[in-house]
Amino acid sequence: MMRKIAAGLFISLDGVVEAPDQWHFPYFDDEMGAAVDATLGASDTIILGRRTYDSFAGAWPEREAAGGEDADFAKKIGDARKIVLSRQKLDFTWRNSEQLQGDFAEAVTALKNEPGADIAVSGSVSVVRRLLAEGLLDELQLLVHPIAVRKGMRLFDEGESPIPLRLVSSETFGSGVLNLVYAPARSAGDAGYDDAKAHLPQG
Repeated sequence: MMRKIAAGLFISLDGVVEAPDQWHFPYFDDEMGAAVDATLGASDTIILGRRTYDSFAGAWPEREAAGGEDADFAKKIGDARKIVLSRQKLDFTWRNSEQLQGDFAEAVTALKNEPGADIAVSGSVSVVRRLLAEGLLDELQLLVHPIAVRKGMRLFDEGESPIPLRLVSSETFGSGVLNLVYAPARSAGDAGYDDAKAHLPQG
């Protein structure tokens, strides 16, 4: 059976996914920690963009070594196979890290066909966009924060064709964060105002 690829992102109410370290921490609680662990902690392979990898590699090895309350989670990420997308040749010091080689779609499809647990993507907006465009993403977990950040990169950039999704599950945390899990949908269907007005309240 093919492995599933699940991406998890912190996102603001106005769709910003850039620099969550500047707005996300007030909302981080046990519920969110459990949701992140359900995606990242359940995976044995993590696909990361270059910038996300650099921020992870600059933090998690030290946290693991420090032995604090986040050391167990840091060890999980350290033990996982980490596959990094970059156009430049990279040198790695963090264990179990490698660079994605060859054609993106072919390499990711081969990964999905390997035995093992599910594959996670954390942050790495450029990777999420490519996976969606190639039809390779199985699940998109959006942790929607009740804040409009108003500047920064959005998850969905300007493009020609819509990306239909279907809601798999939804959960509201005590913090007001929504945990929304989506999967790709074949199409949004064809409907216009005439179809919609039949559902308007009458009278």
